[in-house]
Amino acid sequence: MKPKILTTLKTYSWPAFMSDTFAGMTVALVAIPLSLAIAIASGADPGKGLITAIVAGFLVSLLGGSRVQIGGPTGAFIVVVFGAVAAHGYDGLVLATFMAGLILIAAGLMRAGNLISFVPEAVVNGFTIGIAIIIATSQLSDLFGLTVQNLPAEFFSKLSALWGARETFTPYAFAIGLATMVLIVLLRRIAPKFPGLIVAVGVTSAAAALLNLPVDTIGSRFGALPSQLPMPHLPSFSVDRVVELLPSAFVIAFLAGVESLLSAMVADRMTGGHYRRNAEVLAQGFANIGSSLFGGMPATGAIARTATNVNAGGKTPVAGIVHAVTILLAMMLAAPLAGYLAMPALAGLLLLTAWNMSEPHKWRSYLSMRKADLALMLITLVLTVVADLTIAIGVGVSLGLAIRLQRRHVPPADWEEPQR
Repeated sequence: MKPKILTTLKTYSWPAFMSDTFAGMTVALVAIPLSLAIAIASGADPGKGLITAIVAGFLVSLLGGSRVQIGGPTGAFIVVVFGAVAAHGYDGLVLATFMAGLILIAAGLMRAGNLISFVPEAVVNGFTIGIAIIIATSQLSDLFGLTVQNLPAEFFSKLSALWGARETFTPYAFAIGLATMVLIVLLRRIAPKFPGLIVAVGVTSAAAALLNLPVDTIGSRFGALPSQLPMPHLPSFSVDRVVELLPSAFVIAFLAGVESLLSAMVADRMTGGHYRRNAEVLAQGFANIGSSLFGGMPATGAIARTATNVNAGGKTPVAGIVHAVTILLAMMLAAPLAGYLAMPALAGLLLLTAWNMSEPHKWRSYLSMRKADLALMLITLVLTVVADLTIAIGVGVSLGLAIRLQRRHVPPADWEEPQR
């Protein structure tokens, strides 16, 4: 459970620091627009996304079990956060995040990180695709510039409301969103190591401002972003409030644990490293507690940002610390500029994020899965979209464990009924 940074600092060098610094700054430029967009899609103030990226990102790198893991708000939490804010208010989300942090610390101390192998891959794929579908549909309003009053949270009601608002379609908004997506894809192919996300969003937002196009911006919808971190404070709680938020806290803890360990595994495949599972779970616990103390959102290891870190040359957790410090400096010095970012541009960014989350390169392989695994994935996907993520995870994991037990080749027990 020893943090990886203590191991890497023993042989740290100036060239490694330079490499980590460049990688950390590169990842920060990717994380800033993503953090803003994820917070907005979650129904939170966009500044909360930056606070989460700074505080949680710093703690994940400082205490985590991976050399290159980057922590912060991720798309996987959008559904949970949106539901928690709608049902319990933002203060309820903060308390649920704090509770999730405590659950993760307890899980790390009990070495529960080793249980990752028991979560069926079909369940992970199912709720990930389901979350991607929900994220994509939630961004259609901003992408098309639709005017929708009180967009419903329920999936089919949301589609009906969006279709009913089709006459409010704004061509300028759609052009900005589409141009953003095209630029992101082009920059990824032309210069994969270049922070194309912030460039694409910045260029299209600047075009909207210079041409005075009638599209919403962060500033026009949410006001000014914070230019400094708030003072930390404990969330208010009561016994009844804790009991009420316990299901949300467990879902946040489950998602944070699973996604961070999956991200660390992906990073190990890219670097040939060996992450420490229980140290990573502990770090996620402290990161979520830290984020909640500053009024932030749930956080976990971010696969896309971690991969960006590796591709940019990140060698040690110092890169993640530099990433957090860079976002802090950007918030302090350039917060007013972020207010000009166009909402359709951020919607385009999140639509591509949802597409990547669904891992389309795997779709063909799903057809060759065992029928039971395919059914498990589809059940989890459908429940995630039309019911609730808590139900989807509970049902999916339960069915997955039942399928695993059914496949075990265990000989009959040598047992006879005792004499009474």
